[in-house]
Amino acid sequence: MHEDHEGPEQHGREAPSGRAETRSGRTETREERADRKWAELLQEVRVTQTGVQILFAFLLTVAFTPRFQDLGQADRSIYVVTVLLGAAATGALIAPVSLHRIVTGRRLKPETVHWASRFTVAGLVLLLCTVASALLLILRVVVAGSTAMWLAAGALVWFVSCWFVPAAVLFHRTRKGR
Repeated sequence: MHEDHEGPEQHGREAPSGRAETRSGRTETREERADRKWAELLQEVRVTQTGVQILFAFLLTVAFTPRFQDLGQADRSIYVVTVLLGAAATGALIAPVSLHRIVTGRRLKPETVHWASRFTVAGLVLLLCTVASALLLILRVVVAGSTAMWLAAGALVWFVSCWFVPAAVLFHRTRKGR
């Protein structure tokens, strides 16, 4: 997710040595920067891919358990939505690998990193929705009444607080500092 949201002035200028100078303290060419960002992004995607694939595999098995037949229509609908969200998250988080493989060797690394970063953020949002939906389904089976909804909403707020709020705060502070 290390897509830099910097304006052109942040990318720096070309130094006499042919290397880019940036305010970040790094001196790297556009290609070196793309290589670094790709390596960082790939490591992040590896972590999320594993989690989403395990969750998705678990979700796929639920329909084949004996207790699944006992679910009401509302719970079955939540299950279908959860499986579709899991599939979408899996697709978005695998997309960077597919994209890279298809365009490798065509001198499109900076553009590839940009698109891969967007897919990764989309995948994280979809993963967040998948986890919240799966929690809702599980909690509806385990606890009575509206408690399941409140617990799932609380978990959703927690995930948003961990995954997205710190980035928003950092972006806000950076913009305020300029």
